[in-house]
Amino acid sequence: MAAEGIQNSLSLLKTYFGYDNFRKNQSEIIQHVLNKNDALVVMPTGGGKSLCYQLPALEFKGVTLVISPLIALMKDQVDALRSNGIEAEFFNSTQSPELQQEIKAKVANKTVKLLYAAPESLSGLQEVLNQSYFSCIAVDEAHCISSWGHDFRPSYQQLSFLKRSLPQTPVIALTATADKSTRKDILKQLAIPKAKVFLSSFDRKNIFLEVRNADQRLKQIENFLLRRQDEAGIIYCLSRKSTEKLAKDLTKKGFKAKAYHAGLTTDDRSEIQEDFVYDKTQIICATVAFGMGIDKSNVRWVIHYNMPKNLEGYYQEIGRAGRDGVAAHALMFHSYADVIQYKRFLEDVNNKEVQEAKLERMKQFAEATSCRRRILLGYFGEHLTENCGHCDVCKNPPRFIDAKIIAQKALSAIGRVKQSEPIGIVIDVLRGAKNTGVYDKGYQNLKTYGIGNGISWKDWQHYILQLINLGYIEIAFHRKNALEFTAMAKKVLFEDEQVWLTKPKADTISQTSTKAISKSSSLFKHLKQLRMELSIEENIPPYLVFNDATLKEIEKERPLTEQDFKSISGVNALKAEKYAYDFITVIKKFNTKKRKKKTSTYEETLHLYKNGKSIETIAKERNLKSITIVSHLSTLIKKGESINIDDLISKTEITSVENILKDVDYKGALKPVYEGLNGKLSYEKIRLALAVLES
Repeated sequence: MAAEGIQNSLSLLKTYFGYDNFRKNQSEIIQHVLNKNDALVVMPTGGGKSLCYQLPALEFKGVTLVISPLIALMKDQVDALRSNGIEAEFFNSTQSPELQQEIKAKVANKTVKLLYAAPESLSGLQEVLNQSYFSCIAVDEAHCISSWGHDFRPSYQQLSFLKRSLPQTPVIALTATADKSTRKDILKQLAIPKAKVFLSSFDRKNIFLEVRNADQRLKQIENFLLRRQDEAGIIYCLSRKSTEKLAKDLTKKGFKAKAYHAGLTTDDRSEIQEDFVYDKTQIICATVAFGMGIDKSNVRWVIHYNMPKNLEGYYQEIGRAGRDGVAAHALMFHSYADVIQYKRFLEDVNNKEVQEAKLERMKQFAEATSCRRRILLGYFGEHLTENCGHCDVCKNPPRFIDAKIIAQKALSAIGRVKQSEPIGIVIDVLRGAKNTGVYDKGYQNLKTYGIGNGISWKDWQHYILQLINLGYIEIAFHRKNALEFTAMAKKVLFEDEQVWLTKPKADTISQTSTKAISKSSSLFKHLKQLRMELSIEENIPPYLVFNDATLKEIEKERPLTEQDFKSISGVNALKAEKYAYDFITVIKKFNTKKRKKKTSTYEETLHLYKNGKSIETIAKERNLKSITIVSHLSTLIKKGESINIDDLISKTEITSVENILKDVDYKGALKPVYEGLNGKLSYEKIRLALAVLES
């Protein structure tokens, strides 16, 4: 980017968005678009994709048309732009003809910089959809155009007409998730085959990745949430029924949870979504229908109640957490049942082989014993040279055990039931279960019956799933999910091949503490409260006032002038003018209150002591320990406060402490002094004597 262009773009960046510098790749993409070139931008959620077309829109003379899949997403983005002082509108079928005509007039007069529309609404813009009015076209969530992607939408496949109708207008396609085949398909479908592809790092370093076994999910989720009581998050479920049941269960336990799925009315969905965006609801239990329309930056965690069917969907969904760059958590539960169910879903799909391969990669990620981030990024063609250190496997590496005997027992049991039973029956045989599933088929008479009764049912499941993943066993889905041998099984049974498996992890539930992970500081709570009040006053979501990252910087820097407030990242000129006074007032009040709190506890002790009360009496009245009261008096003495302590310690005792200091290695700790005096003076008296000597 030329120096002049850089300075102009940086000036606009600070004026309208409040940032001093571009993130990686942003400036190059912006200049490429300003030069009227087509582009495909693949950048993670929270990486700054929107800025790649929003900032050029400020420099283009005409309007930038933004194709967006959901009305809710358009409204949020338009609200965000307007809160930054940028003229923006959205156009859709819910608007009256009069309002639509008014918006088209704004386009013709070029009094609006960005216009958002869904693909289905473009027919209503035909009279103004030409190069005289539009300077740029941005296709957001571009993966929706590809049948290879995870969220295909047929309406997106009509968008190639835009390039044919406006050949000189640059098209920028943007998505957070697209593998190589999807990227190629996007360029073809949008008729921009020569567009430059910008691939940013897929690494969302602020998101902690964790996968757990699905045992007692509700209890695990409850413990997880108890540690994050002030934080908003999304729980993705596989079915509508499970979203409703989970929301009901969590509500009974005192959490603010709502269910969201496509079976609800439009009004109900809108209300639930709005309550979440405005921080009135803490938790959304949702199917994958929820999320794409959410531009909420302060989602702190995402839970997958069921394993997703592919890594693209997983990555897209966890990306809804931590969009502001502040620490976030992605927790996924996985079970054998999820894999079985997905396999059934895939029986009738057209591109079955591709989807099965994607499911297999998802399963490998869920059952990984090595760094999860390396696996996830590797799927998108990005390779880390070192482990991330920020996932559950890196933090708590699995322990491998010599499992040759375990593997031989499992394979023997599968062989004895003639490779005709699913995992549940095989484990029952190994453990010697006395149930009809075993007895009706006479499996209690097999030699392998009960040979694994020293291992729990859950641990056997853990070991057998690993044997499947390692290729010793496979699942015959066409034979009611029966376990059967592969060629490798013979090496274990007949050639004594060594097998190493991971040891099951300890019970997550018992290890989980209900203590809050990160209690917000008092100032941060005050700042959040002010943000909420301002959002209600202006009828915008709280994060549009400032996101959590900006609030945390305000908390850290504590600006006391409007100029200092402007220097905070995320504070633009308009927001500084609107909000600086209110936030600075809160900071000043907090600082004053904190100073008073620091001195008042000492002053209260001093007041009571000067009124003739003993240490013990003061301690009892103030519900403190005697040593704390002595500490207060000692601090006051050091500060030069005139206190008569003759009743507490004699001059002789003070002198004895002074003398012993010459003989002991005193570095602030009282124990060497106490031992040097052979325990003749209490710690309280030593503390007082040292205070007198220091003063």
